[in-house]
Amino acid sequence: MGWREPLFLTNDDGIDAAGLHRLIQILHQRGHPLAVLAPARQQSASAMRLSLKHKLEFRDRNDLVETLKLDHDGPPIEIFSLDGTPCDCAIVAIDRGFESWAGLIRPQLCISGINHGPNISIDVIHSGTVSAAREAALYGLPGIALSLGTYLHEDYTIANDAILTLVDRALSIASDEPTNLMRTRGSKHRPWSDEQMNMDERIREAFRSGDIILNLNIPHEWNGVVETVPLGARWYHGATTSSSDNAGFIVGAASIEDEPLPKTDCSGLMAGHVVISPLATWPQTHPLNVPDVILHAALDEDGEGYPAWLV
Repeated sequence: MGWREPLFLTNDDGIDAAGLHRLIQILHQRGHPLAVLAPARQQSASAMRLSLKHKLEFRDRNDLVETLKLDHDGPPIEIFSLDGTPCDCAIVAIDRGFESWAGLIRPQLCISGINHGPNISIDVIHSGTVSAAREAALYGLPGIALSLGTYLHEDYTIANDAILTLVDRALSIASDEPTNLMRTRGSKHRPWSDEQMNMDERIREAFRSGDIILNLNIPHEWNGVVETVPLGARWYHGATTSSSDNAGFIVGAASIEDEPLPKTDCSGLMAGHVVISPLATWPQTHPLNVPDVILHAALDEDGEGYPAWLV
């Protein structure tokens, strides 16, 4: 039928979240077969939590095809929810095998989002959105996390062009069949370690292998600028308040302070830019963690502000 590349979609705001629905619509309309597995309920700030030893209800949600007014003659789509965390969703989707629940869809890329609220700086540690993309990457499926970096509105049409451009560029270097899915070669598969390759190709191999992921944030109002930047520094003050009955505590910052560090995701987002940050998938001392020289080179941007190696 001439469909475009198949994708796996998930999020942390839940299967009924407007951001996920918008992502489904714009990607399905462009011709991408979609395998969607998202949490049944809101799972924000769940980080990489797993629901160990719990029965997780797996529910068909293809009713959303009608709700979202998707083209029945369009590309294949399977939509399910899982009563678990974002990482649970990524693990079940991949480890169970897409062929067992998503028909003939064999995704080349995981896209997590579109989250309501920013995932910048230290947020990337707590974020379920980023963690779902990272979990997919741990299993060898390249990952991208997407967030609308404001709570003041839920207009997920802002910067759709930037999202689609990043997805297209990521797919342009992705493999038709992910070469590292399920990590069958363990830590022996380190294609980016070949210092004879040029740096751009080493970064591409790290992304294809799932050892680097991409994190994109959309500003409150987009001025058309895109930047590829490192993480900035933000601090949450007044992080706890007493509950109304004084019997416990509520976690949630009273104020947020972004340090004025230039050319970071914090400063760029506040300036109205779409910001893209390459992130390491693995802990620093893990044998598959890419060297700092590759991560720093991954920040090089082209004339349009996108990662220069995505060509």
